[in-house]
Amino acid sequence: MLLTSYFLAALAIALAWPTPLALSKAKWTSRAPVQAVLLWQAIALAGGLSMIGSMLVWGLSPLGDDLISALLAGWNLILGQQDAEYPGIVHLFALSTAFLFALHLVLTLARAAWRTTRQRAKHRQLLKLLSNPSETRPNTLVLEHDLPVAYCVPGIAQSVTVLSRGLLTQLSAEEQAAVIAHESSHLDQRHDLLILAFTAWHEALPWLPTSKLALEAVRQLIEMLADDKALEQVNRKTLLTAIVTVAAAAASDPAGMQQPSSTNAAQVGIPGGEVSSRRLKRLLTPEPPLRKPQRGVVLACTILLLTCPTVLLIAPRLLVW
Repeated sequence: MLLTSYFLAALAIALAWPTPLALSKAKWTSRAPVQAVLLWQAIALAGGLSMIGSMLVWGLSPLGDDLISALLAGWNLILGQQDAEYPGIVHLFALSTAFLFALHLVLTLARAAWRTTRQRAKHRQLLKLLSNPSETRPNTLVLEHDLPVAYCVPGIAQSVTVLSRGLLTQLSAEEQAAVIAHESSHLDQRHDLLILAFTAWHEALPWLPTSKLALEAVRQLIEMLADDKALEQVNRKTLLTAIVTVAAAAASDPAGMQQPSSTNAAQVGIPGGEVSSRRLKRLLTPEPPLRKPQRGVVLACTILLLTCPTVLLIAPRLLVW
């Protein structure tokens, strides 16, 4: 049990700093955004599980040789059904820290989800006053605004895409199709849930710089995923023209009424749509996707990250083998 707790602590440290830092600087992620997003999720889940698991296993080590037997022995101690030595004050402190940290993560996620739901509802109420349903596109609202605006508002029952009058008049039909395909992919693939999870992770650990790195990296990757989906319907030049037109309008908007900023977008669960230099470079000079063996290695690492701490918590003797 002690060896397992040390290994999980080392894994938690590795996933908290050097691994996210290296992944945020990796160039291959833009060539395989799906695999990169999965890997980021695995790093976050495995990191949290390792942090909690290392303290939990170390705190329960006096009670048994594995987590299950230690938990049963601890439960019997609480019920007074077993004569055994109680864990020391240091072990009890570790158990309390593990419990409080797990509770902190769960409550932060619940608070972020509740806040997002409320702010999204307020945003929908505002849209009812400022927009009208599209006559040609289902689940689409037309905002009476001269500048080209396009974003999506996810919802449990029904999601909507918001387009401005300026976008419909300034963009060609193909460019409009590119923008709509991009925003629809955000809704279809529920990118807002990814943003919510990583926003909650960042709020739970604001002192951890890599939590912000992970959030920013995932935001860029989901925009690349949406671009790839739009490229299935339009050519690269059309999509690039549409993106640059909307981004230029946002930069020149003096009233600040353009598409929601990344901060506000994250609050209401809307993908921000930032046009990063990496995203533009990917559209201007496309690179070949990762080959199957390389994607297989990334997926293998993702699966290993998810299974390793889970298996060690259940069967710590495997580490000795």
